[in-house]
Amino acid sequence: MASLQNQQPPHEEQQQSVPYTQANNLLTSFTQFLTICIHNILYYRSIYPSQTFLTSRAYNLPVHQSRHPKVCSWIRDAVDAVKAQLVLGAVQRIAVVIYDGQARVMERWMFDVANFPAWKGFFKEARGGGPRMIEEEDELAEGAEGAAAEGKVNWANVDEQLRATVRKLAFAAEKMSSLPEGCTFTVAVELRDEGEAPIRHPQPWIPSQSNLQTRSRDNPTPGQDIGGAKTTPLRTVEAGPLFFECWVEEGKAKEQLSSQSSSE
Repeated sequence: MASLQNQQPPHEEQQQSVPYTQANNLLTSFTQFLTICIHNILYYRSIYPSQTFLTSRAYNLPVHQSRHPKVCSWIRDAVDAVKAQLVLGAVQRIAVVIYDGQARVMERWMFDVANFPAWKGFFKEARGGGPRMIEEEDELAEGAEGAAAEGKVNWANVDEQLRATVRKLAFAAEKMSSLPEGCTFTVAVELRDEGEAPIRHPQPWIPSQSNLQTRSRDNPTPGQDIGGAKTTPLRTVEAGPLFFECWVEEGKAKEQLSSQSSSE
């Protein structure tokens, strides 16, 4: 399956499975972290004027959040749509993609979640067909397993890892060369080969452009903007069952703009 933008499910033997309570807390922690990262990227990359952001604190760090209700609502809806796909185990990577006014890719802020734990117990088949969220009695029935797994997550370590990542992302974003005026952004997900496209109404996801389609069984050659012209690693987060990697790719179009500016 290729990339989608906002508009193989993980093999259990390759993933650490965690019970519902732990999975829910980990997933909530990650989606809150992703929301903070998106707002910070928009601030440090000057997608919107700095005066439209307020400064608050997260992970004992100063962070920035857009004050515009429509921007906040869009980001919240986009992260919720990502979360729904994470629960299904369909996501390989998450990207915050920045375009210039001519829809050329300037930067891709990447979050590789291919090694996320299996979200055991989030969905079970209901009688009569269709998934349902796990209920309290189901969780209690798994009490022994849940109690045994309770010690697997060191929440202080999780927060410290996420804190360090937010700090590294902010530092990298602040030090990168300026973007041209009029840039826009979107949130995209790269699905696993076996992942099914999220099709429903209203449709929050649309296929991304061919230049951002990843390599797959049906598409052996990745799009020209995959990987970019320059890649800067940010951080690998490893905290108990939570494992993901972050980096930023600077697009070929951005490199060309920088070269033109230098020669003038």
